[in-house]
Amino acid sequence: MCGFTGFIGNTGNTPAVLEQMMDRIIHRGPDSSGTFIEDEAALGFRRLSIIDLEAGHQPLYNEDESSVLIFNGEIYNFMQLREELIGKGHVFTTHTDSEVLIHGYEEYGEELVKKLRGMFAFVIWDRKEKKLFAARDMFGIKPFYYAQMNGTLLFGSEIKSFLPHPHFIKELNEQALKPYLTFQFPVLNETFFKGVFKLPAAHSMTYQNGELSIQRYWSPEFQPEAQPLEELVEEIDQVVRESIQAHRISDVKVGSFLSSGVDSSYVASVLRPNKTFTVGFSDQNFSEIDNAKALSDELGIENVNEVLDPDACFEKLDEIQYMMDEPHSNPSIVPLYFLAELARKDVTVVLSGEGADELFGGYAEYDTTPALKKYKQLPAIFRKPLGSVARILPEVRGKNFMVKGGRPAEDWFIGQAKIFQEREAASLLKAPYKKGPSVKEIVRPYYDEVKHEDDITKMQYLDLHLWLVDDILLKADKMSMAHSIELRVPFLDREVMGAAAKVPSNYRVNDIDTKYAFRLAAGRALPEESANRKKIGFPVPIRHWIRDEKYYIQIRETFSRPETAEFFDQKEILKLLQDHYEQKANNARKIWTVFMFLVWYKKYFS
Repeated sequence: MCGFTGFIGNTGNTPAVLEQMMDRIIHRGPDSSGTFIEDEAALGFRRLSIIDLEAGHQPLYNEDESSVLIFNGEIYNFMQLREELIGKGHVFTTHTDSEVLIHGYEEYGEELVKKLRGMFAFVIWDRKEKKLFAARDMFGIKPFYYAQMNGTLLFGSEIKSFLPHPHFIKELNEQALKPYLTFQFPVLNETFFKGVFKLPAAHSMTYQNGELSIQRYWSPEFQPEAQPLEELVEEIDQVVRESIQAHRISDVKVGSFLSSGVDSSYVASVLRPNKTFTVGFSDQNFSEIDNAKALSDELGIENVNEVLDPDACFEKLDEIQYMMDEPHSNPSIVPLYFLAELARKDVTVVLSGEGADELFGGYAEYDTTPALKKYKQLPAIFRKPLGSVARILPEVRGKNFMVKGGRPAEDWFIGQAKIFQEREAASLLKAPYKKGPSVKEIVRPYYDEVKHEDDITKMQYLDLHLWLVDDILLKADKMSMAHSIELRVPFLDREVMGAAAKVPSNYRVNDIDTKYAFRLAAGRALPEESANRKKIGFPVPIRHWIRDEKYYIQIRETFSRPETAEFFDQKEILKLLQDHYEQKANNARKIWTVFMFLVWYKKYFS
């Protein structure tokens, strides 16, 4: 697990520039570094040693050194690929998973990515052809950013590594703010830094003679099979257990994050690490420590836990937003930062439960209430007109019921977070920032790809492309790497996806539960209480914090700064804050979303 950065383009004093870029991401790889510089190509690498501690240095070359690799991630089927490539005559000099990429590219070219099982972002520079090939894993577990500026292609694991480059132009992307206020995360392909883009999950990229080309190599498909439930459950359990075993491969200590939810509990129960790690808050209903400790005790595992202090959380907000690269207002980022810090004292690798909800149908939003199910049994000729009328109503009681009951998912579901209504977000913003793409423009391309599927599948598909990549996985990567710890997600695996794709929607979500078949599989490893426990989702007491005078004053001062007027109608955001403080409304998530943007902006632009 590591980080990389680099560029293709002529720059005076290239070694010094590259070194400065690498220094910005030293947290991703504190163990060692390496560089490749030749003509216009400059590749920089920071290493966190996990496998083959002695020989796993990068950049890495093929036999005749005509190609050079820098790579962030883990390839879990590297032993099989290694044997296959040795059989074809390739000569290996290390026992790392990295080396299968450079020889695999020699053998299979760009088709290599379709053979990989793992999490990855990598760059291969072909020295003869003067051609760059890069790729990102199928789920987007590892980040990859790029920018073309002043005749130079910049690329890397984190945007902050671009800042020292003399050709980099640091400019705010005005179009990113409005969608962020609705989604709570940076949802656009172009980041908050104008001209800096994310390479999407399951895409590869080539760059040659100044021409950039991006291709998609995989897309998730749900293809339910008419199998007995017991067979599906058996297959899920087998593939999950096998994936967890594959994800434990390491030459360093491995632990497990553990909440009270079924996903991380399933991982911990199969993995049986020496230690699990949990954080929580002292506020009632905002801690999962007791449940995590009870399961750990039952499994005979030590649970290392910590109750977080709000003062410490507020002190780290600017550091957290800096590490995220872009503004991000999911409150769970805060405890995740401290959880990674806690775990790093004991281990270098942790397994976690991200991805099961998206693959197996675990979110409450995928379910419908009994009343809504009855309503949906009415003829569509009655429901659709009511749903259409409801969409243009203000936020009144019953509006969501009529919209959800009368319209398909694409007309109302945008993912797991919806902070500001689009109209409200625009009303708070100053003119230059009202522009951004509409919510419909953002979600429509994904819905168009699954327009003939049922609503549950549509919602999962959207979450796999937006929420999972740019909220769940982004914060998991950035907060773990902030503390030089590798986080692995065994549910987000090629083989597990194959099993999930077979599950009919009524075994994903039904009258009994969400993630129904998956819970039955987890029940084979877990006590019944843990397998059926409802999701809490890393709760953070921001609602209470903002009503604490100390933190209220801190936020109010931020909202009142002159630079805040560049973006927001200060009277309106101060009213949101005051109404919440006086308990006239619960505006916590809205306030936090505005506040996090301003914290981030000050860190990067002030």
